[in-house]
Amino acid sequence: MKNTVLISFLALLVCGSIYAQKTPFTVSDAINIKSLGSQTLSDDGRYLAGIIADTRARFGTDHFRFRDPSYLNVRAGELVIYDTKEGTKMNVFDEKVRVNNLTWWPGNDRLIFFEQKNDKMVLAYYDISDKKVRYVKIKDDRVIAANFGINYSAMGDKLVIGMRKKGWMDKAMADYKEATEGPIVVYDGSKDFLKWDKIGLNSSMVEVVMLDPTNGKVTNVLEEGPYGGLRVSENGRYLSYNEAFRTKTSYTRRDGAEYQASFIDLSTLDSATIIYKRNEKRRNFWWDASGMNYAYVDSGNVYVNNIGNYNAEAKNLTKDLAFEDDEKKKAVKFSMMRWHSGGNTLLLSSKKGWWTINADGSDLKLIFELPEDKEEKEALPNRNVVKWSKDGNYLYVSYSDKEKWNRGIQRYNIGSGEFEDLMTDSSFYTSWRFAKNSDKVTYNFSDGDHPNEVYLNNLEFESPKRLTNLNDWVMNKKWTKSELITYRNVDGKELKGILYYPVDYDPNKKYPLVVEVYERFFNNGYRSSMNLIANQGYFGLRPSVDLEQGYPGEAWMKGVTSAVNKLVEEGKVDNDKVGIHGTSYGGYATSLIITQTDRFAAAINISGKVNIISFLGDSPKIGTRNYAAAEVGQDRIGGQFWDEPLKYFQTTAVLYADRIKTPHLLLTGEGDWNVPGTNTREMYYAMRRLGKDVTWVNYMNGGHGAGWASDENDYHDQWNRMFEFYKKYFFPEDKEEKDKDVETDQKH
Repeated sequence: MKNTVLISFLALLVCGSIYAQKTPFTVSDAINIKSLGSQTLSDDGRYLAGIIADTRARFGTDHFRFRDPSYLNVRAGELVIYDTKEGTKMNVFDEKVRVNNLTWWPGNDRLIFFEQKNDKMVLAYYDISDKKVRYVKIKDDRVIAANFGINYSAMGDKLVIGMRKKGWMDKAMADYKEATEGPIVVYDGSKDFLKWDKIGLNSSMVEVVMLDPTNGKVTNVLEEGPYGGLRVSENGRYLSYNEAFRTKTSYTRRDGAEYQASFIDLSTLDSATIIYKRNEKRRNFWWDASGMNYAYVDSGNVYVNNIGNYNAEAKNLTKDLAFEDDEKKKAVKFSMMRWHSGGNTLLLSSKKGWWTINADGSDLKLIFELPEDKEEKEALPNRNVVKWSKDGNYLYVSYSDKEKWNRGIQRYNIGSGEFEDLMTDSSFYTSWRFAKNSDKVTYNFSDGDHPNEVYLNNLEFESPKRLTNLNDWVMNKKWTKSELITYRNVDGKELKGILYYPVDYDPNKKYPLVVEVYERFFNNGYRSSMNLIANQGYFGLRPSVDLEQGYPGEAWMKGVTSAVNKLVEEGKVDNDKVGIHGTSYGGYATSLIITQTDRFAAAINISGKVNIISFLGDSPKIGTRNYAAAEVGQDRIGGQFWDEPLKYFQTTAVLYADRIKTPHLLLTGEGDWNVPGTNTREMYYAMRRLGKDVTWVNYMNGGHGAGWASDENDYHDQWNRMFEFYKKYFFPEDKEEKDKDVETDQKH
């Protein structure tokens, strides 16, 4: 087990504390935390590009223009390149810019990207050799599709991008304005699409073109269509792609679309060749590194084919090969995991375990066998293959224990059938990026509490090298410490939760507790909300709940209260000073749980619904999402309202507002297109009518997240309101003393 990274990180924190007295972590500090997003590693591993941004990048979004075809909102940040060999950083621009789709030119010396200039995207590249940004003057009147990627074709050093068809904007804006400005808007139920579904479909339509960046010349490749999954073959000759044709508005997420897959020869631009004819059944394709061979799964068997020999029938690699026994054969249903980089071998999975097979269908092997016992299988650590070694002997897998914080990366020796720990400990590792043509790998690292930094290593994971220094100033701030806790819900099921200790913790004292709810929590990592709560002198808790299809409302009551009880029994928490809040689905949970118990001193719903019945049609800009969420998705009702009305009633908090005894703060954003504030408002009117303690704050520039999804002033305002709200009900004696002092002053 290697702890070099953790030790060096903690040593840095300790050294920092020698030179400065630690001060509280504030709301302003939370805004200033930086991260490196959109990371992309060059093929040789020499350069890592990314965008450094803090919380300010989220501010200023015009939420009211969601789905407006003319509105671009690429978040601003510092475009940087790290030289992994020299350990230096290059700033591509002197100021923050709005860029996306960072892509390395195969020579590893140019970074290509789109940059937002006013209301359009332009194509640019940064040349590392002369450290200059150059803009490509495209000789075409069409505009670049902002939500489409950049692909490179080695055939003539061309780029494949998406552009909007002439007249696209006029047509798209006409539909949008008709729905938003009227003056009369007709919603016709006989049409195939809801109006806002049709508007949303506009963004998927692009024309695919090939661009010569040296002269800006554009060559048309594909006429307008709903394209995705574009991949250019390694030799630059073939472009493969998928199409998803929406046919009608869907309420079930399982219909209303047809799928097709094709490829086109970029050297001739003749008619495309269809490899999967338009069909209601979606089919996924896995391409090898060359972009010439592809695999797919049908009825539990894996098939392969080759673009260069497409006229031949796809080969079924796995039929009747797993076992000799007929019954065992039928029991094995394969899934595709990945191709080896050489294109000669595939990695498959089934309920039995992991398998390898040659691309010609020979030598099927079960290389890692899973236990047959369900409980044994569920107890295994989470493992996900992130790389297959070039020699084919090893699988690199991200690793996470299910019972404790032991995480990192392992290597599986296919020959010996053994896992080797390369770098596993209690730290938190994410975003593994392996260089295509070298042994370099980059990843995000956190000690579990502090913000991520980016590290470089080799495939032996023996030489960690820190690349970024994004938040060194936090070493002088008071910080929470997290701990994984275990408890049982009311049904006796064992669950996990993350406990965050108050700063300056004294084990001889009892503290208030603030619970942040959603669904399940296991991994820690930096969490601004919990660090702010800890700096108020409170425990923070993110508990898991066991959500059951058809009865979601009971889960929070069964799980959250059990976790709180355990902490109270341990003497850590003051039973009379427990608060609860959540955002979105967590806000919904907060309002629902306080209709079932009065054990919380204060409760805050942030952008969460309170009426699941009216919510079904409350978010028009996202079509039928709310129906699907209730019937087959996150809300877990499991049926239509007309079939299961009682379950909808049982999970609609506002219907039980008369039972609420907990002071309730409701926070919404006027521009929230996800959970409109009008839904949450129902709880304010109900509780006020019933004479309950309720306050509703609606941020007029806010979106989903209320003040946190608004501007910097509102971000501060929301946190300060929450702090004051908890303080008011955790320490009512302070308010009484203050009121007495005011009364005394007035008498004198």
